[in-house]
Formats: sequence, structure tokens, C-alpha cells
Amino acid sequence: MDEHLVALEKRMQQLQEAIRQALAEHDKAQAGTLKEELTRTQRAWDVLCGLDDGPNKTQSEPAAPTPSEDDGDVLPVRDQIHQALTLLTVPAPPRLLSQVHQAFFSGPLNTARLSTLRRDEERSFRSAPYARPYYICAAVTSDLLSPARALLALSTWPLEQRLVGPLTQRVHFLTAALRLADAAENLTGETELPQHVRQLLQHYSRNIHGYSTRGPLDLTALRRAAAAELEIHADDDADARAEAARRARQKLGDAEQLFGNTLRNVASRRRTA
Repeated sequence: MDEHLVALEKRMQQLQEAIRQALAEHDKAQAGTLKEELTRTQRAWDVLCGLDDGPNKTQSEPAAPTPSEDDGDVLPVRDQIHQALTLLTVPAPPRLLSQVHQAFFSGPLNTARLSTLRRDEERSFRSAPYARPYYICAAVTSDLLSPARALLALSTWPLEQRLVGPLTQRVHFLTAALRLADAAENLTGETELPQHVRQLLQHYSRNIHGYSTRGPLDLTALRRAAAAELEIHADDDADARAEAARRARQKLGDAEQLFGNTLRNVASRRRTA
């Protein structure tokens, strides 16, 4: 729970600074939009701390998936996804989340459960907004502001972190490589990396420019190569996502900022049909 509080508190600080900047530039519209997001973030912080029970929870709210007694899961699948996403810090598809969870946590995810999870999370949010400390939500495309196909994210991440632009897929790949390399190095009591960890990192190493796959896996060299390539793309990607985030905050409601604007996406497909 502490990590959720830290993420929310960091976001509140960012929003407060952005509001001050908008007011200094006499942009009251932007300041108002940011103030609304700050209020929502504060509400989520209150709920997590137990200071606000949120909407009436006796209303019908889709329950979070829970493990059955015979499937051996230690945590509900949504919490397992949360673990994997927190490690990666970037949106990811179910297959990668399962691989990460198998490598660094208790085992692979039951991906059969993931087909309806995001829809269940959206129904839960719409029924009782911010009643949970976090939601498994969708990454959002920077052009149509629609849900990105098969990419899951966390609601506690800033909107910029959940957006996907033209360069974002590569930036996410390199960011994930750095995070996984750090996590592998932090494993304690291991004379050799576990097989699933090694296999996952070898997959990343084969797709990073400047890293030689000859010889044993070299975490330091992998991080160096990933960081060097990431530096090439990071600023342009951040600028594109920041612009998309400004549009999203102006045009989308709370639920659409988390789960994507599906109505806009449908309308666009009809126009091009």
C-alpha cells in the first residue's frame, strides 16, 4: 500500500506545480482542468488511507476476481498484474505480464482470466468511481485517445505514463529492459539467475542496439545499451505524450481517461468505412 500512497503523493505534487505554472501563464482553463485532476487524485489518496469510504458500496459493484481454493493462487489475478506492472512501470500486454510474474514473483498468470478483467474494472469504476485504491485500466492511444489494444496499465500512473504515441512502443521496450535488469541484479541469495529471469532478459538483449549477445548475459552492458538508445527517443516521445495528455484532459471524462474513449473510436471507424 505504501507504494500506492507514494505514487499518488508524487502525482499531487506534480499537479500542484503544474497548476502554479498555468496560473503564472494566466491559463485559467488549463489550471481548472489540472485542479479537477488534483481533486480526483486527492480522493484516491483519501480512499487508500481510509479517510473516505467513497460512494455507497452497498450498490451493485463488480467484485474483483478472486482465486479459487483449487487453483493455488496466492493473490487475486488483479493484484498479480499490479505486481508485474509496478515492476515494469510501463503498460504491457498480458503475455509479458505473465512472463514477468513467473520470473520475479510466484508463477505465471492465469491469462484466461484477463479477457474480462479490464471490462470488469471499468464497470467497477463507473459504478463507484475511485472506490478502490487502484484499477487495472487501459493504455490510451495518443491520436484517437482510444484504448490501446491489449495493453494494460495502472490507474495510479499519471495520464502521460498511460498514453501510447508513435515512439512509445520502443521507449516502453527499453524502459522495461532497464527495470528488469535492475530487478534481476537485486535478486538476493542467487548464485545464478533463475531460468525464467535469464530467458526473459535474453529476449530483451537480442533486440537492443549496441548490446552484444556473445558470451554470458551481462546486466551492466545491457543497461548501458538500453539507456543509450532510450536517450535518443525519450524526449520526443515525452513531448508527444504530454501534448496528447493535454487534449485528453480537455476532452475526456474520468472514466475515459482511464479506459479510453471507445465511442470516439467507433465513430472514427464508421466514418472511414
